[in-house]
Amino acid sequence: MEGFDYKRYDGMGLAELIKKKELQPKEILTEAIHTIEQQNPKLNAVINKFYQKVEKEAETIDLNGTFAGVPMLLKDIAQEIEGEKITSGSKAFQGYIAKADSEYVKQVRLTGALFVAQTNVPEFALMGITEPAFYGPTRNPWNLNHTPGGSSGGSAAAVASGMVPIAGANDGGGSIRIPGAYCGLFGLKPTRGRTPVGPNYGRLWQGASVDHILSRSVRDSAAMLDEISVFEKAAAFHIPPFHGSYLQQSQTPSGKKYKIAFSVQSPLGTEVHHECKQAVMKTAKLLESLGHHVVEVEAPVNGRNILKSYLTMYFGEVAAAITELETVLGRKAIMSDVEATTWILGLVGKATSAEAFVLSVREWDKAAIAMEQFHETYDFYLTPTTAFPPATIGELEPSKSEKLAMQVTGKLGLGGLLKKVGTVEQVAENNLKRTPFTQLANLTGQPAMTIPIHLTANGLPVGVQFMAARGREDLLFTLAGMLEQTKSWIPVQNNPFYYEKQ
Repeated sequence: MEGFDYKRYDGMGLAELIKKKELQPKEILTEAIHTIEQQNPKLNAVINKFYQKVEKEAETIDLNGTFAGVPMLLKDIAQEIEGEKITSGSKAFQGYIAKADSEYVKQVRLTGALFVAQTNVPEFALMGITEPAFYGPTRNPWNLNHTPGGSSGGSAAAVASGMVPIAGANDGGGSIRIPGAYCGLFGLKPTRGRTPVGPNYGRLWQGASVDHILSRSVRDSAAMLDEISVFEKAAAFHIPPFHGSYLQQSQTPSGKKYKIAFSVQSPLGTEVHHECKQAVMKTAKLLESLGHHVVEVEAPVNGRNILKSYLTMYFGEVAAAITELETVLGRKAIMSDVEATTWILGLVGKATSAEAFVLSVREWDKAAIAMEQFHETYDFYLTPTTAFPPATIGELEPSKSEKLAMQVTGKLGLGGLLKKVGTVEQVAENNLKRTPFTQLANLTGQPAMTIPIHLTANGLPVGVQFMAARGREDLLFTLAGMLEQTKSWIPVQNNPFYYEKQ
């Protein structure tokens, strides 16, 4: 097609061109590969490439799928392709080859999407930034000196730069919403149990983590969730199916006037940057102008208890991941197999009691009950997605003294001491001060989304987050679809890297 501008189209737009036979899947795939090869050297968003394999698949793809022929990237953790390497951002998994497609990949494959490559992640997807030691940092297309967030930072940078219209992501503490906010994208974390987690697991991060995508348009996210919402018999958690169409919800304005609670206060009682507060206040005024009832009310949960219970699960999951690594290595894991921070987190996890773990999960249930009651009054809960704009690359890296301390305590195996004095918990809390709003939805199992509504004075995007009651992704898509049509929605194409001459 003469004058074809690949970056102009979202996923559904590209699929429509293919269905109308205006373009062939291989033509679009060629554009995607060309764009990745041009832009990735500066961004480091893509790590493992499947070019030869996907070029063959493009020749025989079934054109009936919703995303038939649309180039897509997968995240380098949990989203496994049979016969391909998947490393979880770690040097320890460089020799690991997936034995089967994950259930998520199976469902996405049925849409006709073409898997072009994998995206960069922090080791074991543990951080809200994407700076793994093995692969190096991923950079933000809005400003290459800043992080795209994490752990789906590679996916976010790739979509925001125009490499692909959609990319796989997952979210165990904000890993769809944080990079979505930092890269000016739409990102929705579905309800616990909405998307598949098998075949190797019945739950991920005790149900806190779920898979979906990051996208430039609301409709791509909605259409994909329509396709991958399946009943998975072996899954630990099930949610009643939605019998409508999320895509239709995203494109049908509601005549209802919603009741929306909002807060700009950190649940930890810590600082929130004025730009992040401004984003919420701007959104609240916009919603009021549209006729909705907006009131400032904080969520009825104890933020400190949420943090503590989240960290207990987090430490335990790291410890379990290191233990499971031994099966891959064929020997006992040692500190040099993983990053020092990962090892230290695992030591604290090993020193955490079963009693503490059970009590932490009970805290999740208390919060879930409280939020369900909250949503009997309010349709949505609006907050900043993050408490600060994107950090600079390397800003959150441990100091030299902290690294030395980690080396010493790690080699001595002083997990019990670290747990007792609370050193690691304090370091973790200091990092979570930047992103204290997202974990609540992971623990309660609620759906939550980030939307691009504000740019800082320095031209960096910060998002706002909406939460809804469990199972009410339809409400979120309806609201997002309406807000996407307003002038307040920040087009990701405005970032200076999107159409930069390479």
